[in-house]
Amino acid sequence: MQPQPLITVSNLTMAYGSFILQRDLNFTIRQGDIFIIMGDSGCGKSTLLRHMIGLKEPAAGSIHFHDTNFWNASEGQRNQIMRQCGILYQSSALFSSMTLAENVALPLRQNSDLAPNEIAELVSLKLRLVGLAGFDQFYPSEISGGMKKRAALARAIALDPEILFFDEPSAGLDPISASLLDNLILELRDSLNATIIIVTHELASIFAIGNNSIFLDSDSRTMIASGPPQTLLQTTKIHKVKQFLTRGGTLQNPFPISQKPDKETPSHE
Repeated sequence: MQPQPLITVSNLTMAYGSFILQRDLNFTIRQGDIFIIMGDSGCGKSTLLRHMIGLKEPAAGSIHFHDTNFWNASEGQRNQIMRQCGILYQSSALFSSMTLAENVALPLRQNSDLAPNEIAELVSLKLRLVGLAGFDQFYPSEISGGMKKRAALARAIALDPEILFFDEPSAGLDPISASLLDNLILELRDSLNATIIIVTHELASIFAIGNNSIFLDSDSRTMIASGPPQTLLQTTKIHKVKQFLTRGGTLQNPFPISQKPDKETPSHE
């Protein structure tokens, strides 16, 4: 039996004024998916993410979370939905004036009635989950780029969200750090029973962790392919999709879709 649909996007059109960025987008994200949004530069991948996390209203169409039409819902209902979501931005978006512990504690202070000692205990747990135990009192300027990503991930999972949104999580990371982050994403999907939506153009990540995907095209301004990345690689007849998925020659996929990488604790960079 297939998992239940968690997010359903129907006939979605994204626009800036009279300029149509993407039109007629239709796809379903199911519970437990690691869903990849991919496509060529400027096609609207990050803009689609902004529509899904409530930062930009569609020009047409709908986005349903379970049975709730997000953009027709009340502000209170939308806030309730977003409290079930965690977001990792491309820039990490950590507050430079706060320690890592203070950054991770922020959503807990804003959205829970936990006592300070309970928040401190949870913060320590979340940092430990992403391999940053002992870095509680460090500031973002004192750690590497990969560690910033993991600290931002700890903040994103502070409230044990049902859904995690990632915008180019591997951007700026070396291949080893990117692979460790992929492994961590898989572990968090399993431990939190979360559904994960990722905007990325990184082939290694797409094939290592994605089990479903869509491909946005900047020329036709709509999605031209959907399905598991491995299946698209093997079966697509669409030249642009094939070209995107085989950049750099024959792709050696280190982790087939059906196989998770061995668990490994991320090292401090």
